[in-house]
Amino acid sequence: MHRDPIFARGLYPSVHAATIAACDQGTLLAAWFAGSHEGAPDVAIYTALWRDGAWSAPMLALRMPEVPCWNPVLFRRRDGSLWLYLKVAPTIPAWTGLLMRWQPQHGHWSPPEALPAGLQGPAKNKPIELQDGTILCGASREAWRSWACWVERSADGGATWSLHGPITAPASDATPTSSDDEPISATWDRAAGTLRLPNAHAGVIQPTLWESAPGHVVMLMRATQRLGHVCRAESRDGGRTWSPAHLTSVPCPNSGLDAVRLADGRVVLACNPVHQGRTPLALLVSPGAKPWCSRTNPTARRRASTPTPPSSRRPTAASTWSIPGGANASSTRPWTPPS
Repeated sequence: MHRDPIFARGLYPSVHAATIAACDQGTLLAAWFAGSHEGAPDVAIYTALWRDGAWSAPMLALRMPEVPCWNPVLFRRRDGSLWLYLKVAPTIPAWTGLLMRWQPQHGHWSPPEALPAGLQGPAKNKPIELQDGTILCGASREAWRSWACWVERSADGGATWSLHGPITAPASDATPTSSDDEPISATWDRAAGTLRLPNAHAGVIQPTLWESAPGHVVMLMRATQRLGHVCRAESRDGGRTWSPAHLTSVPCPNSGLDAVRLADGRVVLACNPVHQGRTPLALLVSPGAKPWCSRTNPTARRRASTPTPPSSRRPTAASTWSIPGGANASSTRPWTPPS
């Protein structure tokens, strides 16, 4: 396991939602949002390229005047094309999804395309491309006392989309009350200088997906602390219909997670497997259909969140994460999960 900072701490007051994609000739592309704090009008999307053993200087990918950007997601398609999804809005419930495509002949991103209302693209984690070429985006919606996951599905390379779900939290005795003093979604508390999260209700968001067999797709979901564990659902028809969600044995403190299926069939899950806080960040490894059986901690002493491994056709993985102080780190050199 190798750790390399993408840029020096202190470059930005706040950094979050790192994403990474494997590109040609051993290069990696990372993206994140940064600014004064999450949800601030100056928050923009930045990228950096790993090449020849070092990260490039951060490059501005998109800034919207007086409106914050959120949760970039890089997606490398099987045909080699590279997409960058992101969201723009004053608050999370009002998100509009945007899509930018890398234009290698020009050396820059295409202008952002706004997705139609009702579609947002992936909430945080990379889309997947099924064996038959179908693209699935793990989406979610955050409303008052109601979080749920969805799947946006395209069978024609992204020309048209259909929406499937919702995949909702397992049954809970959580009852919304007007006295609950918590936000709808992640909200910056200016007075306290911290990010507030809703946890009193049972909700799931930000699904991660992988295809375990042709047409058989597994979904893991971030869950509120009311549930306290990562949730799981499955589809046997390529993402059209889904089983009810159920709790897994992996703890979840209402923090981001992501998973990738390696070429040898094993699945690597990056998460914070605790009930409180966001330390440590761990990589859990499963042979596929069996429980998570081994663990590696890329960082155990600092609060770390939004882990993101890239899709991988090799039995190795890399991941990005963010930590307080504005640093962004990545295990960029080949890492083979323990058997």
